[in-house]
Amino acid sequence: MAETIENNVRKLIIEETPINPKYYEKMSELLDALIEQRKRDALSYQEYLAQIVDLTKKAHGAETAASYPAALNSKAKRALFDNLDGDEALALAIDEEIRLTKKDSWRGNEFKEKEVRNAIKKHIADLGQLDVIFELVWRQDEY
Repeated sequence: MAETIENNVRKLIIEETPINPKYYEKMSELLDALIEQRKRDALSYQEYLAQIVDLTKKAHGAETAASYPAALNSKAKRALFDNLDGDEALALAIDEEIRLTKKDSWRGNEFKEKEVRNAIKKHIADLGQLDVIFELVWRQDEY
């Protein structure tokens, strides 16, 4: 039964990773550690169940606002924050720039996507990081 629970949590983590890679990478590491503890019999079954429930809540995106600065009041802002190495000011600046720039149905439209990409580029010079953040923004429902 434990393996079924772990597989379901792993599937959830894999499905949600594109929305916030850094956050779900941490969730994956926590799951791996929990599995290792279970295999070494370092946890009682009740302790294991309590921890897997907690991890599942976190993986379902139930990250609490208390664990983030108050200004990061949406999933998109939190995803930017997590993937910009905790730079709150940069995350907020990019979020605002995107909201001012994006147009209706921008996804799939080459010119509208380029506008959003250029908005991000105003704040990020590194092309590798720019690609990562653009992909992250592209996957956010809020934008």
